[in-house]
Amino acid sequence: MEFDDLLRRYFAADDLAAVRPEALAAGIERCQVDLGLERDPGKRFALWALLHMLGAAPDLDVAFEDEGEREAARNFMDLLDAAGPR
Repeated sequence: MEFDDLLRRYFAADDLAAVRPEALAAGIERCQVDLGLERDPGKRFALWALLHMLGAAPDLDVAFEDEGEREAARNFMDLLDAAGPR
């Protein structure tokens, strides 16, 4: 999943700064539903990562059954933290 494609799919925009608050909330909700339904590990991770960046991701033990996937998510969070403020 490409980041730009996710933005267009869930928020109908190429720039999150241009998304109105109610559209942002609706897109986050749709993304959370899709995360709960998705079975492909890579797609689940992409959806979770987007939600994490938006401050709306579920806890790792809820989002990922597999310890390897939880570790990958922890690594992702560490990389974002190391990159500094967004």
